[in-house]
Amino acid sequence: MRSYRLTVFDNLPRTGIPPNFSSYAEYERSVQTIISSGTIEDATKIWWDLRPSARFPTLESRICDVSPRLNDTIAIAAITQCLFRMLFCLRRSNQRWREYDRFLIEENRWRAQRYGMSEGLIDFGRGEVVSFGELLHELIELLSPQAQALNCVDELNSAAGILQAGTSADRQVEVYRHALKSGADEKEALQQVVRSLVVEFKQDL
Repeated sequence: MRSYRLTVFDNLPRTGIPPNFSSYAEYERSVQTIISSGTIEDATKIWWDLRPSARFPTLESRICDVSPRLNDTIAIAAITQCLFRMLFCLRRSNQRWREYDRFLIEENRWRAQRYGMSEGLIDFGRGEVVSFGELLHELIELLSPQAQALNCVDELNSAAGILQAGTSADRQVEVYRHALKSGADEKEALQQVVRSLVVEFKQDL
């Protein structure tokens, strides 16, 4: 598994892809129902991959694992805010992006959770699996106008660097395998993974 967060959170309630609400009022009514029942304290106890913030007038993207490299985190943040702005602009113009069935979205979510960038995702328009690199470059091009409006063109384009360096999951697996090949036992190999993460987290401090 290449995503720790999803692997853990999927075993908990009120997680995963959010329901499709027709309006914010419908969302509020639904949340208030389970709050009033005493099931949860407030909306912060809803852990969907994407949710309205309970405290601020914004949406929260919660699907990503923590990235130990600051530049990768900034690139992911740029993609996220550009996506949100694009969808907001479409909504404001009384337009919308094509909607796909939850079944299809969950399939791609699983592929990303299981394989990371290595096996690609399903391009629903083409009806075939397309490499992650190709899809990422298409996404960067699509979001470029939003990045210009938000003054984060460099940050958006830097997402392509993750393709060359790999994700944190890729690097952790590589450290683990290299340690085993070098004679370490499983415990020692895992300790080397932790040490490599400490180094990465400290690099940008």
